[in-house]
Amino acid sequence: MPRTRRCFVCGADLLAPSERILAYPCGRRRSFPIACGSCGLLLEPDADPARCRAHLGVALSGRAYSPDPEAPYGLDLYTLRSAATRFGLGVRPLGPEDDEALRHPHSQRAARATLYGLAEGPEHPVSLGLLCRPQELDAVLTAVRAQVSWTDDIVILLDTSTSTRAGTSSPGSVRVEARPMEGDYASQRNALQERARHSWMLQLDADEALDPVAGRLLPALAALADAGDVLSVGLPRVNRVDGIPSDVYPDVQYRLNRSSVRYAGRVHERPALEGGWPRSFIALHGAIEHRLSRAHVLARSRRYEALDPGRGRLEEEAALLRPYRD
Repeated sequence: MPRTRRCFVCGADLLAPSERILAYPCGRRRSFPIACGSCGLLLEPDADPARCRAHLGVALSGRAYSPDPEAPYGLDLYTLRSAATRFGLGVRPLGPEDDEALRHPHSQRAARATLYGLAEGPEHPVSLGLLCRPQELDAVLTAVRAQVSWTDDIVILLDTSTSTRAGTSSPGSVRVEARPMEGDYASQRNALQERARHSWMLQLDADEALDPVAGRLLPALAALADAGDVLSVGLPRVNRVDGIPSDVYPDVQYRLNRSSVRYAGRVHERPALEGGWPRSFIALHGAIEHRLSRAHVLARSRRYEALDPGRGRLEEEAALLRPYRD
């Protein structure tokens, strides 16, 4: 068993037995008994998370990453791409074989790549879309003022058929539009996708927030995704129930998507990706903050179950109410 229940790269509680193998440039082939079911990190059972994290930080401190065949962890290029974002870095494959491995995870080819600072790299403009109810609009308008430092296109979609404030614009290129959700979250998100003026959009709900510092790297993440033929980028979400971090973490939300991507599922909706999960990755440079009350948690799953029987995740209620632990 691993020394920790969580992956030292992405924080997911998804470490499980593995038979994966990595082939290193020196010719060594090495099997790993543990893998993260979220980001794909490979581990030895006695790997110390703090030492591994420090080792990875040193390995990512130069202009290139070379795999260490003696390290108690291993990465293919798909996992390295996510791990590098934690340090504000992007990766570029060294050659055609590495590029092929990146596009078809999880390869046996040990990761190697050139590195660059995301803040200094190429960018694609990103729209910001928000879903909210009419009574939440004033608070949302106040909160989005901080986001104009990284986007010039913000659209708020109200869950209502008509609104005296829909169709108006606010300072900072903020548009307010109205459309009834009618219990179908995917349909509402798809309507928001259609309103994006840029080729990429980040979506948030009224009870969610993203630090503008993290937001400023989203255009660079969109460019990194485009370079790897990726359609969707997931961000960790911190659920705070009455202010206390929940054990449901990283609760990855695939909210940074090409505007052509469409969601599926009336509740707990997710992007429907042509080519499946290999055309997505997790970015670890920042997290979505999700503010919840205990009363909301107790009611949410039952409401979702009523909207879409069998998909309400009733079992998630206890985990959301449990405080975070490593």
